[in-house]
Amino acid sequence: MADTLISIDSTPNGYGDAVVSDGAKDYFVKPYVTKMRFDTFVSKFNESKKDGSAVYYLQHQNDNFRTEFPEKLKSDIGKHLETWASTAFGLDPDAVNFWLGDSRSVSSLHSDHYENVYAVVAGQKRFTLLPPTDLIYLYKRPYTAATFLHTDDEWKIVQDEPTEHVPWIPVDPDLPDLVKFPKAANLKPLHVTVNAGEVLYLPSLVFHKVSQGEDHEGKTIAINYWYDMNYDIKYNYYKFMESMILELKLDQ
Repeated sequence: MADTLISIDSTPNGYGDAVVSDGAKDYFVKPYVTKMRFDTFVSKFNESKKDGSAVYYLQHQNDNFRTEFPEKLKSDIGKHLETWASTAFGLDPDAVNFWLGDSRSVSSLHSDHYENVYAVVAGQKRFTLLPPTDLIYLYKRPYTAATFLHTDDEWKIVQDEPTEHVPWIPVDPDLPDLVKFPKAANLKPLHVTVNAGEVLYLPSLVFHKVSQGEDHEGKTIAINYWYDMNYDIKYNYYKFMESMILELKLDQ
């Protein structure tokens, strides 16, 4: 699959989809996304670990495993986990995503409207988990959307046009800035390490930050299955809580 074209995310610091400051303003910044051959990605991935020019991460969450990878790789994964999860949830997955990166890549704290079945193939995934009810301590706000741009060995934060705003969480639950975010002192996160060969079921709406541990070859590989959540009373309770926090400014 050396010549297979795949979507690759890159950043200067390992944080894509995160609140980042350009020195004057905080933005919600998305990674720089390019299409490249798989062998080119592997070369850039290995080189960047030496020169620190960028952090490359195969993690574009566009159902990439089913849409961008050859059939022969899919047969390596097999269908047993998907079959089990589809039976449990009573539906087929909305997306199947493949992840290949290293310890420099971190997913900032967020939640998803998906039931997430997350399987680690190589290395470790380290989840920092918080319940949906902790929203009041997380200072979720709309931030102007922007994208990392990499040109001539220089990284820039470029505001998206037309201007959009994305609600996001600026708090790092592992190292909260209690001067800026004093309510974060109430957080009591749960830490879960998922090793190679293990699977984590991550319920919808649970807040999670994800970091990585590398295997002996310096990489982390995982595959996850997203199943659409049931928009039932649980979701209604969450949206009611969210609206009350915003309306009464309870997180200020």
